[in-house]
Amino acid sequence: MNSAAHPESGLSKSVWSDADFEEMGWHDATVHGLYVQQGDEFEARLLLDLDYVVRWVDPVRPAKTFSFWVAPATLVFDGVWDLEGGLDYRKTAPELEIADLHRQAPDDDYRDSSHWHVEGHSFDLRFRASGFRQYFREAPRLSPGPVLSHTERGGCRFTEAGFA
Repeated sequence: MNSAAHPESGLSKSVWSDADFEEMGWHDATVHGLYVQQGDEFEARLLLDLDYVVRWVDPVRPAKTFSFWVAPATLVFDGVWDLEGGLDYRKTAPELEIADLHRQAPDDDYRDSSHWHVEGHSFDLRFRASGFRQYFREAPRLSPGPVLSHTERGGCRFTEAGFA
């Protein structure tokens, strides 16, 4: 497993997992793609291609707006079941932005599977999963906004490898 770091942005490693959940935050992460990869008859994998905001940078006068350290990443949930959700793409914002990612301990006999809720500004996903890994595919780059262009991020990809 790759453990590259990017000190300038504050990213300490290029592959994270649900063990790092409390240190992470997905607010304003932009989802560029979603893929449900079928596993056995009861479980699947859920992969999200996103721009992850590693760090917000306070404006330096005379600037009045934040800048962002942003990296393309693949977020992979394993052992997914009971997946449900909705999409309301009639909003004025063209991107699917994550507001928050919630984890709730199981409250039934399925102790190896947490409840997950990806709360978006114009979408909502709820499911059970055993955990996740997030792969930062490229080193973060300083950007004037929290989203990278299609060209900057190399298109939509679900690569499961961290940058070197």
